[in-house]
Amino acid sequence: MKLDIVLVLDFGGQYCHLIARRIRENRVYSEIVPNNITPREIQILNKKYNVKGLILSGGPQSVYEEDAPKMNKEILELGIPVLGLCYGHQLLAHLLGGKVEPAKSKEFGITYATITKPVAILEGLGKTEKVWMSHGDTVFSVPEEVEVLAYTENTPVAAFRHKTKPIYGLQWHPEVVHTEKGMQMLRNFIFGICECKPGWSMRDFVEKAVQEIKSTVGEGKAIIALSGGIDSSTATLLAARALGQNLAAIFVDHGFMRENEPELIQQTFQNMGFRFITVNARKRFLEKLKGVIDPETKRKIIGEEFIRVFEEEAEKIGAEYLIQGTIYPDRIESGFRQFSEKIKTHHNVAGLPTKIRFKSIIEPLRDLYKDEVREVAEMIGLPKELVHRQPFPGPGLAVRIIGEITEDKILIVKKADLIVREEIEKSGFQRNLWQYFAVLTDTKSTGVKGDCRAYGYTVAIRIVESKEAMTASFARIPYEILERISTRITNEIPQVTRVVYDVTHKPPATIEWE
Repeated sequence: MKLDIVLVLDFGGQYCHLIARRIRENRVYSEIVPNNITPREIQILNKKYNVKGLILSGGPQSVYEEDAPKMNKEILELGIPVLGLCYGHQLLAHLLGGKVEPAKSKEFGITYATITKPVAILEGLGKTEKVWMSHGDTVFSVPEEVEVLAYTENTPVAAFRHKTKPIYGLQWHPEVVHTEKGMQMLRNFIFGICECKPGWSMRDFVEKAVQEIKSTVGEGKAIIALSGGIDSSTATLLAARALGQNLAAIFVDHGFMRENEPELIQQTFQNMGFRFITVNARKRFLEKLKGVIDPETKRKIIGEEFIRVFEEEAEKIGAEYLIQGTIYPDRIESGFRQFSEKIKTHHNVAGLPTKIRFKSIIEPLRDLYKDEVREVAEMIGLPKELVHRQPFPGPGLAVRIIGEITEDKILIVKKADLIVREEIEKSGFQRNLWQYFAVLTDTKSTGVKGDCRAYGYTVAIRIVESKEAMTASFARIPYEILERISTRITNEIPQVTRVVYDVTHKPPATIEWE
């Protein structure tokens, strides 16, 4: 029996894969396809799946730019329901003969939309809905065969539908959690318009991932980059299922781990039935980063040095394949797709050197978000304390030290990070948080300690709530908890005179500072 599938056409938007993620949450299978997919290619896919709908993602460009991504207009004649989001909304309006121009006032963040016709894609919505926008261009008018369903203060055509064809457009992003009834809008499209039937689960993913590793490595050997985080730990257990004794897990202690973390990782993984190797590379990494200030340069140096260590260890045991726990937000922020913007280089994606001595790099989790990884982790038996740990970046505390990295700064940020974790976990707030950590800024300020003038560093506290890391909100932590954190940091770390709290959402910020 063929699965129903909704295809997401990729126009380079930061939330392209999040659209597919939301569809899969409803147990309907979804795949990302290139924006220039042809009608013939869709018909070929239809032999394997029931192609029930198409969603056009957002993107950073304007429909009028010469090199802007386009789509084959003949797809609109296939009779398959089509929904355009953000750039996709503008592109559909443009293809149908509407007017798209730069807006006088751009919309970024929360906006309130007035629903004039709560039908089809907007069925069941109220007169005013809280939606999340991120656009510079705007659809100002549509042809007679298209009707407007919603508008905002700065966007006269915020939602539309074709009167005779199953074509719909939304200027906002229903896939992000900040659009309050976004999931309802997507369900209206998936089930009401496309008439999909739910039939997909994450167990299908596990079987597919294990088989992919088996078929790639064959009778050969592989190493996996194990950091102890949820992503690499889950990838390790999947790889162990596929390869057994032909797998070696390599933990590289680069010196930027949290307090007591190397010992915890060793205790957890050394008796799990596969070969576990710890490499002490602290001096090596610190020497490579000496004098480096630029965050992108830091990430690329760390990425290359990781690979060199893995190559050396792989050569010792005769392994030709490298497995990584890369997940989708790592790839999307690294700008891996044709029309996407690079936000920051991730050490295990764009931070990789161009020349590597591996036959292949295998990334079984590359299409998953963090919450999906956690679901897989529980399914395959990863210890619960690892499943629910907060995410930790591969470069570790190196990206939480602004400016040059020194041994003294590493000690400061380790102590500050430990204090933040202890106070948050003591309060029980960690259950509702995505991440909570300290950043050592390169700003110094005057303070008073023991009636004497002090001149020291400023530490920033970052605590956020999120579901998948593509968007995040700063957490509204009670002042008494923040006060305890601040008091402990300034009392217990002599080099710190000031503590600040980061109240910036993602976007416009990223979760990590670098």
